[in-house]
Amino acid sequence: MSIKSLLKSTVAALAVAASGTLFAQGTPLDAAAFDALVAQGPVADAATIASSTWATKIKQAGTLRLGGTQTSNLFSLLNEKDGRIRGFDAGLAQLITRYILGDATRYQLTQVNSSTREQVLLNDQVDMVFATYSITPARAEKISFAGPYYTSQAGVLVKANNKAIQSYGDLGGKKVATQAGSTGPAILAQHTPKAAVQEFQTHQEALDALRQGRVDAYVTDHTLLLNALSLGSGDAKLAGTPFGAQDPYGIGLPKGSDGVAFINAFLKKIEADGTWAKLWTVSIGQRTGSTAVPTPPALP
Repeated sequence: MSIKSLLKSTVAALAVAASGTLFAQGTPLDAAAFDALVAQGPVADAATIASSTWATKIKQAGTLRLGGTQTSNLFSLLNEKDGRIRGFDAGLAQLITRYILGDATRYQLTQVNSSTREQVLLNDQVDMVFATYSITPARAEKISFAGPYYTSQAGVLVKANNKAIQSYGDLGGKKVATQAGSTGPAILAQHTPKAAVQEFQTHQEALDALRQGRVDAYVTDHTLLLNALSLGSGDAKLAGTPFGAQDPYGIGLPKGSDGVAFINAFLKKIEADGTWAKLWTVSIGQRTGSTAVPTPPALP
């Protein structure tokens, strides 16, 4: 190695050390197992499609317009090598695409965040939103939800060397990050009213604030924090156990859509045949060392 190359490598290494390794690349998903599972998903017959105006519209268009993300390691992450998006949400969305169109790849992704999820439905930019989307009364006034398909609670993420914060009860007077437009601000107001809350537009911005020491903790959905830990190298930890109300995830649909009944019937089908449990295992369980498959939440 030349002196110039050696100096270049040293500078790069110092830059990595300075920025920290809090959220470096971690455990990969078993892409082959994921793809095989999605490819074996059920396909609806013509009568089932015809029973739903929402599904018929998608069938006639030939493409499902999906609102989602591609930066969530456990739920929906883009693999830049093959251009495929994988994870628990991504898998369910692709299984619905296959159920309607017979081909799990026939969807068009519009990226959303916690501040834009309702708007893309109100503007008819997408057919559904699949993005760890909590069902709340306020949101249900604007849109409809199918599901729930998963349940979580809130959690607290801190740096691994933080001994002052053991649970959400220690957040009083501390600088706490959360996402604007999420359920985080309301949960903090209810459970830790003395915390100095700082709202960020995206999950990554909040993680960066924690990594850089601009906040003491990050409070958001517990499952999203598991997602961050699955990417990390041990420099972060969860403080205490999940807290707050049960947080049901739903699939966002246009207000009044009969897609609600269609998707709920689909969810019951894949829960009964074991597809839901297999998708959870390959997307989340194997990534976080969890062996106990959760029970899906009850569907209406």
